[in-house]
Amino acid sequence: MSNKAVLKGLEVISDHSASFIAATSLVMAAGVRPLSIALTPNVKKENKQHAIANSVTSGLIKFAMAEAIALPIENSIKKIDKNPNKYLSQKTIDTFRSGAKSLAESGNYKFATQFIKQTSGLLTAIPKSILTVALIPPVLKLLFEKKKNTDKNAEISVYNQPNKIFNKDFQSSSPSFKGLITEKAATGIGKILNNPSIQNAAKKFSANSADITRNMVIATDLLLSGSFALRTMKSTKIDKDRKKPLIYNNLISTGISVAGGYSIDKAVKKGTDKLIDKFAKANKDNPKLSKYIEGINILRPTLIFAAIYYGILPAISTFIADKTDNKKTETSN
Repeated sequence: MSNKAVLKGLEVISDHSASFIAATSLVMAAGVRPLSIALTPNVKKENKQHAIANSVTSGLIKFAMAEAIALPIENSIKKIDKNPNKYLSQKTIDTFRSGAKSLAESGNYKFATQFIKQTSGLLTAIPKSILTVALIPPVLKLLFEKKKNTDKNAEISVYNQPNKIFNKDFQSSSPSFKGLITEKAATGIGKILNNPSIQNAAKKFSANSADITRNMVIATDLLLSGSFALRTMKSTKIDKDRKKPLIYNNLISTGISVAGGYSIDKAVKKGTDKLIDKFAKANKDNPKLSKYIEGINILRPTLIFAAIYYGILPAISTFIADKTDNKKTETSN
């Protein structure tokens, strides 16, 4: 519980919560979920391919948007953490502290700043769904277009070359956003925190700060799935016969993951609270204790929802979506 690497990891998760959530989603969406879908038995090959393309595309776009939007916000807040007097009024600091030893240890302040960090995922949900739907056809082509193997005169799939795809095309083109954190950005967030309405809301809801990640993930997934369904139906690039299975897959995954994730997280949280008590005693003299605990409360729901949505559900939702579409087709015929 006092391992330096673990403590540093929890600090990074606390400082970069939105980026951590997006990075976790990328790893699961580009690796675990496609494998789960590919191994699902008795499902049309085309439906599997569209579901895999959706997963990979969604993970890449979510991560790219997090790097472009969430990272600057997170780093701006980190600047405020280090020098609050520069960006916040003394009245704001006193209001947020509300009896805490320091601003960094204030539950009201941590709630307000985490909400701002994780709101970036909610605000980008609709643009993300638009880009995901638009990029499914080219990603399908990239992953599943057949190429001739001249040596063996056999067909191979680009999808069987993940290192070539991800290392060459994506990793090398990952943009750097260093330098985007400006005084203006930190000042702007400081003005938001100086707003009495924000301070009052933080006071009202900070008692539930341990649940903020879970609630934001649920809200983002619901908005994203609804928007994805609408954009998919309107798309002229996606095969008409693949639209409904793709939508069913997405809605079923979201519905079950939201219900299951909420229930499991709520149950696991009781055990986590006991762990946090032991953790707090082991690190009682560490000035960053509150940040570490915040990291634990972000880590827990992120891993639970990721495991359900990207690991367990894809096979179930892909199978149900395929069979549902088949039954509808048979009925209409």
